Amino acid sequence: MKRFWPFRRKVSARTESVSLPPMAEAAPSDMTRLLRLEDEEVSAIEAARGRLVVIGMVLVIAFSALAVRAFGLAIAGDAGPAIVAEAEDLRRGDLVDRTGQVLATTLETYSLFADPTQVWDAAETAAALATVLPDVNEARLRDDLASRRRFVWIQRNLTPRQRQAVFALGLPGLDFRIEPRRVYPRGRLAAHVVGYTDRDMDGLAGAERAFNAALDSGDGRPVPLSIDMGVQFHVDEVLRLTMAEYRALAAVGVVMNVRTGEIVSLVSLPDFDANRPASARPDERLNRATQSVYEMGSTFKAFTVALALETGIASPGETFDARGSLRVGGHTINDFHAENRRLTLEEVFTHSSNIGSSLIALEAGADAQRDMLTRLRLMERSPIELAESAEPLLPRQWGPAEIATISYGHGIAVSPIMVASAFAAIANGGVYVQPTLQPVRPGETVAGERVMDAAVAQSVLDMMRQVVEDGTGRRAEAPGYRVAGKTGTAEKPGRGGYDRNRLISSFSAVFPYDDPQYVVLVMLDEPHGTAATYNYATGGWTAAPAAGEIISRIAPMLGVERHGEAGSNSELLRAALSPSAESLPEFTQ
Repeated sequence: MKRFWPFRRKVSARTESVSLPPMAEAAPSDMTRLLRLEDEEVSAIEAARGRLVVIGMVLVIAFSALAVRAFGLAIAGDAGPAIVAEAEDLRRGDLVDRTGQVLATTLETYSLFADPTQVWDAAETAAALATVLPDVNEARLRDDLASRRRFVWIQRNLTPRQRQAVFALGLPGLDFRIEPRRVYPRGRLAAHVVGYTDRDMDGLAGAERAFNAALDSGDGRPVPLSIDMGVQFHVDEVLRLTMAEYRALAAVGVVMNVRTGEIVSLVSLPDFDANRPASARPDERLNRATQSVYEMGSTFKAFTVALALETGIASPGETFDARGSLRVGGHTINDFHAENRRLTLEEVFTHSSNIGSSLIALEAGADAQRDMLTRLRLMERSPIELAESAEPLLPRQWGPAEIATISYGHGIAVSPIMVASAFAAIANGGVYVQPTLQPVRPGETVAGERVMDAAVAQSVLDMMRQVVEDGTGRRAEAPGYRVAGKTGTAEKPGRGGYDRNRLISSFSAVFPYDDPQYVVLVMLDEPHGTAATYNYATGGWTAAPAAGEIISRIAPMLGVERHGEAGSNSELLRAALSPSAESLPEFTQ
């Protein structure tokens, strides 16, 4: 038994060194010390816990801040322009026509991006995406995906079908972001009027640019335009058919309310799909109605005759010698359809005599001619809201040759909208009203400026009616609407002078003659004659019939009664001719 004692003593010693006396056996002084030790231990633990909670909260805040910053850098660091649309952008208002049809609206679309660090094989991914996104540049995308950036745009504003096709590929490292996109349900119809925006929803052209502030006001309310899409549809259709028939390079159509200045229709051909402006040619995006200037030919004779009446140079019935030709400043002026006789003031206008018009302007002088054109706003850009409004091209000097040629629309280049507005002033009793794309409320008074004596304006309008009844504009007559108008044919300038084989042919119409309400201007750029026109491509043969067809179609839609018809019949015709929503071009991807 002695051999086990050493082991027992060692165990006892170890127990005594690590164990506290039992509570029942401890002395009072030992009890106090034990309680004090326990209190200190608990306090230390609680303090440590508090410090750990504070440290944890600080770490959470710090790591949250780092995560937010890292996310922001991942999104914006390599993404180029800011892509997160603000609330105001999401509420960009719709553009609608005067009847409430939507011309431009905002939809949410999906945009595809990649995190190159998560892409397994850059070449394989780029090749696969190119099969479902044909607009993607495969080589450039491959280089982007092979980079070490965290964010790369692949393609924005995908169609639902494209998004599904990308999903089906099952490629890692790809994701989508929802972005707003401006869409144009009518596509090409009124594209030059409506315009388009950039990716950040800022207007770049047309009404999108002109009314950008109103569209981005933040209230989300639609912005109405004066355009009537039913009228626009028919003007567009007639112009396309006419342009094709005469193989013209371009065509323009304008319909304007003479009393309010409202532009009810504005067509410029060739045109473009407003949903894809980047894919259009520059000449397709060009708004020829406002942005291009042309020598408009004999339409200017309306202003020359007004000048004769206003200055007292001539009165109705007074004659001018239009025999032979006229030499002015080394230039010879001839009549296209020479009468070779003395012509009355009315005949100068009706038969469109260059010689008679030149004689009137030369007698009036440069100052009087400039004053008349200035009052009609033909010496400055059109005041329409569109930024695409061109300055006229004026002669460097205003000598006898310039006075003579300007009297019949050569030597000065203006936009079609400027000419339409000047004819609207004549139709409005000599009061000029600014052209506008903003609708006028019923009963609203529109302020205009008197630019011509009312009696003079009426006399010119009477002569315009004679042009349609007995002169060069007979093919513009629209039965029941008593059209008044003036033809215009101008040779286009080129190297070495004017080219008689390249014409600007036009017709400026007012209807109805008895109660003028609307101006219709049709212009064709380089039309070609046909067997039906005896190979003539002048305004009377090409533009005038188109104007008459347009008036026949749109007059009932505008509530203009046929001569002798009751209002109820007019309403029936309007309903019959107004295109339904189904017949108008729809937005398609």
